[in-house]
Amino acid sequence: MAAIHRPAHLTHHAAKLASAACLEKSQAIGVPMNVAIVDASLYLLHFERMPGAKLTSVDIAINKAFTAAGHRAPTSVYKENVWPGGPAFGLNNSNNGRFMYVAGGIPVVVDGEVVGAVGCSTGTPAQDTEVAQAGVDAVLEYVKQLRVKPKL
Repeated sequence: MAAIHRPAHLTHHAAKLASAACLEKSQAIGVPMNVAIVDASLYLLHFERMPGAKLTSVDIAINKAFTAAGHRAPTSVYKENVWPGGPAFGLNNSNNGRFMYVAGGIPVVVDGEVVGAVGCSTGTPAQDTEVAQAGVDAVLEYVKQLRVKPKL
């Protein structure tokens, strides 16, 4: 199976690999998570809610993935800029309130192109980021494996 389609979009298979890695990391740190994966179109490709994950964090996880893919940057980079007096104050109200500046949304970048993003929510921003990064790393490892040619 391929990891991405052209134009470059994360595949459902790769999204499930990312989600599995997120769930594994979440269990390892003992924090149940909501895990959302979007493709490059910003639409939800895969979602999982672990037992015990905060119900109010469902939309947050989805919106973290949306923001990370749409802005082509981790959600954490905006925190200091969107506070009153910050250079991007009010940005957090854009996109019908979907813009997320809390850490835990990370884009998946393959060959310099954003193909999707992972968003996680329920823990602290650092925990959400750690779990989301596990999902991104799983996709990148999968892409790397697909590119390795067997030696004859």
